[in-house]
Amino acid sequence: MHPESLMMSYGYKPELSEGAIKCPIFQTSTFVFKSAEEGKAFFELAYGLRAPHEKEEMGLIYSRINNPDLEILEGRIALWEKAGDCAVFESGMSAITTVMLEFLQPGDLLLTSSPVYGGTDHFIKHFLPKFGINFLEFKPHETYDQIMDRIEKSGMGDRLAMIFVETPANPTNALIDLADMRKIGDHFSTEEKRVLLAVDNTYMGPLWQKPLDWGADFSIYSATKYLGGHSDVIAGAVVGSTEIVKRVKTLRTFLGNMAGPWTGWLLLRSLETLKIRMEEQARNAQKVAHWLENHPKVEKVFYLGLLKPEDGEEYELFKRQYTSPGAMLSFDVKGGETEAFQFLNSLKLIHLAVSLGSTESLAQHPATMTHAGVDPAHREELGITGKMVRLSIGVENHEDIIRDIEQALETIG
Repeated sequence: MHPESLMMSYGYKPELSEGAIKCPIFQTSTFVFKSAEEGKAFFELAYGLRAPHEKEEMGLIYSRINNPDLEILEGRIALWEKAGDCAVFESGMSAITTVMLEFLQPGDLLLTSSPVYGGTDHFIKHFLPKFGINFLEFKPHETYDQIMDRIEKSGMGDRLAMIFVETPANPTNALIDLADMRKIGDHFSTEEKRVLLAVDNTYMGPLWQKPLDWGADFSIYSATKYLGGHSDVIAGAVVGSTEIVKRVKTLRTFLGNMAGPWTGWLLLRSLETLKIRMEEQARNAQKVAHWLENHPKVEKVFYLGLLKPEDGEEYELFKRQYTSPGAMLSFDVKGGETEAFQFLNSLKLIHLAVSLGSTESLAQHPATMTHAGVDPAHREELGITGKMVRLSIGVENHEDIIRDIEQALETIG
């Protein structure tokens, strides 16, 4: 069956929960063992003290380790990318940081695309160096050869341990070729060590981009966004092979940043409507982007649906790697921060708030909000300027969204 069909029932047995058609909230910290022998067996599997017997599964122990809401949720998220397993966290940043802390060690090199989300940028540049972990960043539109040359000139190619990319980039929608990233990783891999590829797939996943199909080891989400989709939960998720996610879950257990049962239950609810929400948001975004493109007070629109064959390699990459232009767009107003603020302050239907992927449309100012912590000179270099506005398009009627944008633009002098 297709994932959208399985979101209603996969992994849940009503007969174990008094016949309830929906999975209950298992609001408990610990679980009762039937016997001491059973408790021993569960802990042996949890701590990897032995391999499971045929058809043996690890039982419920303690909600920091496993919980029915969390286990069912992880199974359903993994379905979207045909992944071996999934680990869910209490935030997207905890998903990203746990992956990096588990697979990077002092002396390693992390290759990262730029721009990335501001919190990720800060963690890479200000936290990881405290532990002797080096980073090297590249910009979108750099070719495979240019990135390889950058690595070689750093003198740290033999220490490359992970490639982390965010594509499309937040907030510019710039694209990174995942096949090239895998090729770079393979070039510097050895028999003893595979260079891992991690992709922040929040903007386009899990419907419109499948990083694992392109050789990524991790597809990472702020599940707060499209997976949650209602602005009422904070969560993160990591999907990948069973073997590699097991390591992520082990560190998650000791860091204690797993998602709780309420978070799991809310996400289970949201996954049931994920496909229809995202498809409607993408349809709305395409209409909004085409309207903005012709407005006299808009300087430039950053939206994948506006790419044309004459855009060359970027257009070819979009057609190859994505199945939709998505529902995120940014645009530059004519002017600067003053004009952008005037627009934002004049919106009536669209909410002025950070985050994205929710049912309601949101607008924010990346340079002074989500990317405020990025070095100002670097922001300018990447095109994240005072005149840029980012929109997350919701499920409202597209005519109402456009009408609100229109009246707000009209207030700019």
